[in-house]
Amino acid sequence: MQNPRLASRYAKSLLDLAVEQNNLDATLTDMKLLEAICQQNREFAAMLRSPVIKADKKQAILKAVLEGRLSKITDGFITLLVNKGREGNLQEIAGAFVSQYNKLKDIRTVKLTTAAPVSDVVRDAIKAKVANSLNSSAVEMKTAVNPDLIGGFVLEVEDKMFDASIRRDLNDIRSQFLDNIYVSKILAN
Repeated sequence: MQNPRLASRYAKSLLDLAVEQNNLDATLTDMKLLEAICQQNREFAAMLRSPVIKADKKQAILKAVLEGRLSKITDGFITLLVNKGREGNLQEIAGAFVSQYNKLKDIRTVKLTTAAPVSDVVRDAIKAKVANSLNSSAVEMKTAVNPDLIGGFVLEVEDKMFDASIRRDLNDIRSQFLDNIYVSKILAN
């Protein structure tokens, strides 16, 4: 169940509290950890959303999994979520927190998808070019590998996508042949 307004509000409250208590970086680390756990373990995320499992059982499971790994603020925040019955939105809230943190610190997130894994040198060069073009000193780059691209890359920057893949080139050529633009030029002569 997605609820972006709820996630945004809880994330904003946690962000404000973390700023107030000068614990922003530790809270960011905690939120990234929680988001990663929920993404990598579907059973854990399903347990959080389950209406059958009681709140005290969920709290015990969360404590067992996360004990000693979270800051005091994040630990209290998770307890609050469980008490309010909002633990099912934990992954979404964590994602909203990271987004709000990035906005606060003017960190731009870009996603680079390539046909094969790229070296750190190439990744850092692309990251530097993107940072320069965005006039931003901080760029966070996520990478992915998609062999269907055949070659080249796809770069997603905020709401823009730059597709420099072989797959796109081949699709463009295919559509040109299907449109028969070459035949119409021959017939016109």
